[in-house]
Amino acid sequence: MKTSNFKFLFYLRHICIVLFVLFTTNAAWAEQSEKPIRFGITPAIVHDQYALLADWREYLQKKLERPVEFVTRDNYRETIELLKHNKLDFAWLSAYPFVYSEKNHFVRLLATPLYQGRPYYRAYLIVPASDLQTKTLLQLKGKVFAYADPYSNTGYLVPRYQLRQEGEDSKHFFRKTFFTWGHQNIVMAVARGLADGGEVDSFVWETLALIRPNLTRQTRVIAKSPEYGFPPIAAQITVSQAEFSAMQRVLLEMANDTEGAKLLKRLNLDGFISGDPKLYNSVRKMMQALDDI
Repeated sequence: MKTSNFKFLFYLRHICIVLFVLFTTNAAWAEQSEKPIRFGITPAIVHDQYALLADWREYLQKKLERPVEFVTRDNYRETIELLKHNKLDFAWLSAYPFVYSEKNHFVRLLATPLYQGRPYYRAYLIVPASDLQTKTLLQLKGKVFAYADPYSNTGYLVPRYQLRQEGEDSKHFFRKTFFTWGHQNIVMAVARGLADGGEVDSFVWETLALIRPNLTRQTRVIAKSPEYGFPPIAAQITVSQAEFSAMQRVLLEMANDTEGAKLLKRLNLDGFISGDPKLYNSVRKMMQALDDI
C-alpha cells in the first residue's frame, strides 16, 4: 500500500512538473507573440503619408500575426539612439545612418527596397524654378544652402564630398547653411525661396512629384549624383533569427501579394530584396574621406 502511494505521488509530481513546463513555455511564447514589433520610420521616406503608413502597419501585423508599432522620428540621430539602446527592432534608415550603425555593430541589413526596378537612388541638386542661371553646385558659392540632417547621405554627406572633390571647404563655401530635418523640407525651403539650393533624395523628390506636384514644380533639378545603395531597412542586432527571417520574408514577398503590391505602388517602390552591404561601399568611401566614420 505504501509502495503504491509512493508511486502515485511520484507520478503525480512528474505530471505537475510537465504541466508547469508546458504552461510556462506557452505563456512565454504568448507573451512574445503579443509584444509589439517596434519599427522605426525616418525621413528616408515621405513619412507623413499617415493613411499609407497605417495601412502598411496593418498589413505587417496581419502577415506577422504580431502587433506592429511604427515609431516615427524627424531626425536620424534619435532613431540611431533608439536602435543603439535596443528600443527598436527594425528601422528604415538612410544609407549614412545604416553604414554608421553597422560599423558600430548594433544593426544588420534586413532588406533593400527596389526603386524603378533597381536597389539604387541618387542625390538631386535643386534650385528654385525661377533660377534659370545656376547649373552646378559650384555656382552656389556664397549662397544659402539647405541641408537635410547631419546623418543624411544625399542631404548632407554628398554635397560636402562633392565640394571636397572640387577643392572647396563646405564650412566656408556657402554664405549660410541650415538643417531642415527632412528631404521634403529641403524641397519646401527651396520652393519658397528660403534657400538658394539643396541636395535631396531622388526617391523623395520623385515621390513628391507624384503626390505633391505643385511643390516640386517650384524647384528645378540641375544635377544628379552617381547612384548609391537605396536607403535600407535594418534590424537591431539582438533581434532573434526567427523574427529577422519572418520580417524579411514578409517584405520580400510583398510584390507577389495582391495587397502587398498595392501598398508598394503607394510607397512608389517595386519591392524588396535581401540586399548586400556592399551596395553601400560608395557611402563608406565618402564618410571615410570626410572623417565621418
